[in-house]
Amino acid sequence: MNHNILAAIRSQPWAIMPEYMEAIEAIALRIHDNPTLAALEMDGHKERMAEAIAEMGSPMPGVRMAAYRDGVASLPLFGPIFPRASLMTEMSGATSLATLAAEFRKLEANNDVRQIVLVSDSPGGQITDVRAFGQLVANSAKPVTVFATGLCCSAAYWIGSQAGSFEADPLAVLGSLGVMMSGTVQEAPDSEGNRSVHITSSNAPDKRPDLSTEEGQAKVRAMIDGIEEVFIKDVSTGRKVSVDTVKQNFGRGGTKSARQAKEAGMIDRVEPGGLSALLSRLGSRGRPTTPGRTARALSLEVEQIRSSS
Repeated sequence: MNHNILAAIRSQPWAIMPEYMEAIEAIALRIHDNPTLAALEMDGHKERMAEAIAEMGSPMPGVRMAAYRDGVASLPLFGPIFPRASLMTEMSGATSLATLAAEFRKLEANNDVRQIVLVSDSPGGQITDVRAFGQLVANSAKPVTVFATGLCCSAAYWIGSQAGSFEADPLAVLGSLGVMMSGTVQEAPDSEGNRSVHITSSNAPDKRPDLSTEEGQAKVRAMIDGIEEVFIKDVSTGRKVSVDTVKQNFGRGGTKSARQAKEAGMIDRVEPGGLSALLSRLGSRGRPTTPGRTARALSLEVEQIRSSS
């Protein structure tokens, strides 16, 4: 059973930080004493998420995930990213893109919402529907800001790059562009003495590439290179830089601090005051002028007209 679970996870491409891939496999196998999982439990992400949720504002009626503050609605993009809700999303505190997209559309239709903020603390995840959600962000009729409060990596960065504004907390970590797949090579019989044998049809020799060989790995790499090409092109378009700039300056698969990301052009701004300061700044832009100030301004204009006549 464990081998089947791992095979399912490893059968598809991921845009995620490698250490979180190990954690997802450990969660799926329920290996709670896995050292990688233990390290991630202690990295402070749960505390960052709780703080971010508290800062995002008050709950919005009819929108389960969103918070509202001064005309600004915030949605969390927390944890590993999956296309749909599942037991894995429940176990790992992950994000379902289907759920997130439905909530996003509700905010677009809400007349009280002037701006939308996606608050990211995510290492990335499965690639399915990531591009579609990124296009939803890019094509929104309302201003969208992505704010990295902790991690905004890989698939999460892919989404963030499509926003009209991309900002980060000074302690945020961004990048990890690229696509990965894992595989298992059976070196010996299993615990019951059995060895798996896979036979493909005559015209499908590459359906089961031999990952123990360079040729087999090259087949898989060619496929994920094609996905990476789309990833990089989207980032290039969203950040308004060349493809070569993304390839050379955006981390080459590694991560950058918020300051380094700003210097490289990966984000627009580092917000010294964090999420709360961002929400205050965005909220203040849309506040109507108070009646008293309006009246005084009109009175001053009238006096200026009279004095000039």
